[in-house]
Amino acid sequence: MLAGMLAASSGCATLTDSSQQQLELHAIEDNREIAGVGCVLTNAAGRWYVVAPGRVTIARSPSPLAVDCKKEGGSGQELIASRFDTGKLIGNMIVTAGLGYLVDRHSGAGFSYPPTLAIIMQPATPRQAPGNEDRVAAPMF
Repeated sequence: MLAGMLAASSGCATLTDSSQQQLELHAIEDNREIAGVGCVLTNAAGRWYVVAPGRVTIARSPSPLAVDCKKEGGSGQELIASRFDTGKLIGNMIVTAGLGYLVDRHSGAGFSYPPTLAIIMQPATPRQAPGNEDRVAAPMF
């Protein structure tokens, strides 16, 4: 019976993997890495803050990871897809008849993001000075 339980759980990432993942984050501007960039990472499991370049531990989730970075003079945003480990998917389908997949999907343990993320920073657009707003001309009849 114990051997059967071990075989059934071998494909289940919830039992073999952590629901946490460490990511390394880099901010890139003009083909070079910049420092001191504040970033917020968000998925269905929570929200985390990190200063790039840096590392952060997040909770795994089947939902995409939204990364929003800002620094004076620019910002960058990315949406990173979550990937299911196909080896675990096949093991779950065969060994647990899909039950392990459902557990892993709920816990997020069977999903992961790329371990290193590079966010491309864009320069801030200049704001119009007060009094120089575009004006609509009054219609002439």
